[in-house]
Order: sequence, then structure tokens, then C-alpha cells
Amino acid sequence: MPNPVAVAVVLDEAEREQLVRWAQRRSSARALALRSRIVLLAGEGLKNTEIAERLGVDHATVRKWRNRFGELRLEGLTDEPRPGRPRTISDAKVEEVIVRTLETTPTDATQWSTRSMAREVGLTQTAVSRIWRAFGLQPHRQQTWKLSKDPLFIDKVRDVVGLYPAPPERAVVLCVDEKSQIQALDRSAPILPMLPGTPERATHDDKRAGTSSLYAALDITTGQVIGALHQRHRAIEFKQFLATIDRAVPTDLTVHLVLDNSSTHKTPAIGRWLTAHPRFVVHFTPTSASWLKPRRALVRRTHHQQAPPRRTPLRPSAQHRHPRLDRDLERRSPTLCVDQDRRPDPRLDRPLLRTNQRLTTLGRHRE
Repeated sequence: MPNPVAVAVVLDEAEREQLVRWAQRRSSARALALRSRIVLLAGEGLKNTEIAERLGVDHATVRKWRNRFGELRLEGLTDEPRPGRPRTISDAKVEEVIVRTLETTPTDATQWSTRSMAREVGLTQTAVSRIWRAFGLQPHRQQTWKLSKDPLFIDKVRDVVGLYPAPPERAVVLCVDEKSQIQALDRSAPILPMLPGTPERATHDDKRAGTSSLYAALDITTGQVIGALHQRHRAIEFKQFLATIDRAVPTDLTVHLVLDNSSTHKTPAIGRWLTAHPRFVVHFTPTSASWLKPRRALVRRTHHQQAPPRRTPLRPSAQHRHPRLDRDLERRSPTLCVDQDRRPDPRLDRPLLRTNQRLTTLGRHRE
């Protein structure tokens, strides 16, 4: 049987430019780029055998796309619609799901779930989930924001944020904060040590030894912390902590303190102490601006609302499990030693939390 005559391919300027773009564009599909190269070589007058050898494809592939281009031109190089199941969800139904999700709320919950929305619009849970993913809808999530009412907000932000891109020379920047009302607790009886077959045991109740306040100053450059514990949270204790910082930081460095707007930071006694120590420079954060503190989110904070209780997923019945699985899952009772509780505790009572105790220093002491 004689070979059929190859279809002559004659390209105009518009078709040639489009084929070159498809063949050279990185975002084009690999199949479309190959078909475009076949037609371009055919337009140069090459035979099917020569095109197949140059592109490394089969002779039948070259003949197929050459004939398709001769019949349908550029539209013949794209894939035809593939057979399959037609769509069962119309665009109107998709629009209804989106509008209900954005503009309405269920009567028995705070936000829609895939199951409640499926019951509302008459679709399956999987269909609603696909629609939400396609349009980026997440009704279970909520983002909050807050604006500061501080009249000096912009000036304070520039003052504090300016320490990060342009840190001062021959200085140390410390972020100071307090944690007050820390419960100093201890067990009502000594903790019994762990023994073979018995875990460590402790009493369920404890005894209170009062409260303590922690003062800490973080060096943002080295990550080291200057800390001190005090019994109360007043300006007097804060003044003592400033003296602790003064002793820990070398005298040849300027100290920049980033403080919040606590009343203990702005008393006349603190003002007189700062005046007597000119190397201390104070930077106050704006009111209700927790985003300026280290390791905090920037202005916007994301959290999840409490979702309604979900139905517990079904578990396979016991008859479908391996018979040895239930035996392995049973908890074995620990071996009980009668004389075990009579053994004295080898550890001594731990001392309670002492106040006015320094935790860590910058490692640079005054000479």
C-alpha cells in the first residue's frame, strides 16, 4: 500500500508567531509545544520522516498533527473535550453556596460547617468542601484586629521600631517586662521516687507559699536575660530592678529600655532615678500595642473560634479486629510491693522560691 501524500503546510505571519510562542514559552504544556514544533518544521518543507528523526517522535505522531493542522489550523493543535460524566452541580448552585456562606449564619451555630451547609442547599458534604476550597472560604476561622487610641501612637512606634533597623552604637537595647502574682507552690508531702514497676508519685494537693513577681530584661541582640524576683509589684521593686540592670551592664554602654505603660514605670521616684542615671534611655510602647514586644504577632492576631461539637467517627467493631489486639490493649496492673510505702524518701525537701534573687546576667560585670 503506497504511503499517503503529506499535507502541505503553509503558514501566515500570525500563525507562525503564535506557534513560536507556544514552542518557546515556558508555561506552555509539553504536548502543545511539541505539536507547535512539528507544524513549524512542516511549514519549512520538511518531510514527516525528517521531522520525526529531528524531534525524536514517531512517524505517526507527526502525520497526525500535520493533518490536524491542515484541517483545523491552530485550533486543531489543542486537545478535544474528553468524554466523561457531565456536571451535576450547576453554576447557580455554586453561587448559592458561596452567597449563603458569606452572608448568612445557621440558626443553631456561629458559623457554617460542611455538613450543615450540605443539608441547607441539598448537596453532599464533599461537594461543599470542594466549593469552599476552590474559593478559599474558611468559615471556622476568624481574624481580629485592634486600633490603638494612644494620641502619640505614631511617634512611639517610630521611636521603638527605629531601634531595630538602626540600632544605636555603643549601647544595649533591653525589652523589660514584669510577670506579677506568680504562685509559689509546693507539694504537701515529699514526692516519692520512681521505682521498678512504679511511676513517680506526688500528692494531689499542694501548699501555697505566697506570690512572687518576676522582673526580666531581654537583650534582643544576644538573647540573654537579666532577671530578679520580688515579693511585691511596685515602683520600689522596679527601681531596685533598674539598679540590678545598672550593675549588670558595663558602664561604657548606653542602656535603651523598651517599657510598657505601667503606672510603676512613671512615678516621680523612677523619674528622679532616671535623671540621676543619664545613660538610661526609656522608650514607651503605645497603649494596647502588644505587637511591639518580642515574639508577638504584628498587629493582627489569628485564632480559631470554638467549633460546635462534632460527631465521633465510627470505629470498626470488635469482631473485625485481630483477637490478639484486644489482649495487647488491656492495661496491665502494676506490681504492688507491700513494703514500698514504708521506704524513706532519699531526697530532702526542696527550698521554697526565694525573693530578690537574680536569675541570669549579661555575663559582663563591671570592673
